[in-house]
Amino acid sequence: MPSFDSDAAYLAIKARDARFDGRWFVGVTSTGIYCRPICRVRTPRRENCVFFDTPAQAEAASFRPCMKCRPEVAPGPGLAWTVMDASRTLARQAAHWLDHAAAEEETPSIAALAAHLGVSDRHLRRIFAAEHGVTPLQYVQTRRLLLAKQLLTDTRLPVAQVALASGFRSLRRFNAAFADSYRMSPTRLRGDATPEAVSPADGVTVTLGFRTPYDTAAMLRFLTARAVPGVEAVEACSVRRSVRAGVLGPEAGWLEAAFIDATPTRPASLRLRYAPTLARHSGRVVMAVRRWLDLDAAPQTIDDALHDLPGAPGLRLPGSIDAFEMAVRAVLGQQVTVAAARTLARRLIERFGEPIATPWDDIARGFPSPAVLAAAPLAHIAELGIIRTRVGAIQALANAWPELTRLLALPHQPEALMTALAGLPGIGPWTAHYLAMRALGWPDAFPPKDVAVLNAMKTLFGTQNQREADARAEAWRPWRSYAVLRLWNSLAPLPLASTSTGDT
Repeated sequence: MPSFDSDAAYLAIKARDARFDGRWFVGVTSTGIYCRPICRVRTPRRENCVFFDTPAQAEAASFRPCMKCRPEVAPGPGLAWTVMDASRTLARQAAHWLDHAAAEEETPSIAALAAHLGVSDRHLRRIFAAEHGVTPLQYVQTRRLLLAKQLLTDTRLPVAQVALASGFRSLRRFNAAFADSYRMSPTRLRGDATPEAVSPADGVTVTLGFRTPYDTAAMLRFLTARAVPGVEAVEACSVRRSVRAGVLGPEAGWLEAAFIDATPTRPASLRLRYAPTLARHSGRVVMAVRRWLDLDAAPQTIDDALHDLPGAPGLRLPGSIDAFEMAVRAVLGQQVTVAAARTLARRLIERFGEPIATPWDDIARGFPSPAVLAAAPLAHIAELGIIRTRVGAIQALANAWPELTRLLALPHQPEALMTALAGLPGIGPWTAHYLAMRALGWPDAFPPKDVAVLNAMKTLFGTQNQREADARAEAWRPWRSYAVLRLWNSLAPLPLASTSTGDT
């Protein structure tokens, strides 16, 4: 059963209300198809509508995804950072874990998931079924099939490669699952689709959806100010960057994300193109990009909570593709301007980064790996103009990265990551909060002793110190990370200035 009022949901369908896109889906009994709330086909009759919280519920009820609105490109529901019911929180955390596991070759272990969440297998299955209406394995199967449908529709990848990229171990199993759920063969869907005329050798291109409004100008300004030459570049409405080996797959690659405006027949979207070397890991790539550009955010909820702060609606929280890169750059940025930190990062990349083949002349290197920086002599890093205490912090991060990677896989437990980070030399509360905010995507970070935040709050609210700022910021929970961005932006053109007092 859906967790919302069906009559209200039908009114949202009639209005094609984008606020509910990805939050729930409607099955039409007269056609056997399920759609997003924003689907532009003729509105079905109320008596023919059945509502579902997730695509997995709709497919378990024998509905097939719509070819027009394409449920596979809908934004995700977002993380449940604050809900009253502990069981519901746990079930949503389990779904988030399965989202990341769905595109892997091995079938996710329910026992491993239960251990990860600290509950028994039986309890996990019970609360998962109560919250999502399907079993964990049914949920994973739906995620894999929707990814396959997206790759079949958007790309010219061979069907066998689509099967592997979607997490199926064999083409036979893929064909059987596809026919059973969608009552057609993958080649039949490929025949009905109209993929772009792009050779797989030129990259894999897919479409990703998000809820509007989306303040693309603010996102692109933020990324432009921090783009390090050789690794990342922003041009018009697109972002291009390299990806070192080991981040999204065992091989290095590249990404290009371009924002596409809405038209009368198509909602706003993001066109993602990525290297053929990453095609095998398409599920991981899509999840990483959604987190990087905050595509699953619920903008109206956030904007309502931050109504007393200046800024355009639809502000998003910039994340990261490479968490280690973000961690090192956060250290480089302590007590210096963003421009100076970018210069130090460029030197580090030119000295220690590996060459990467990309379609662009200005994107040619990858960020150094933890192993490379851990093994580099301290003097060789320091001679780039990086003070020795920062070098020590960077190498401590590199040596601790295997353990930190495990904590990064626990998005609902930012405190564990921040505690581990604060135990490293040269990493204090500000850097720990900043990394939780951007590398983990934690929406409720509030970096202490942030000069820009304190100055902005003094101007806007008359707060005089950190204690008063903390008290005032309680009203913005659990969206304080977005509040920090709004406060930084309110001091424009100061985003290029230092934003912290440092952690020394």
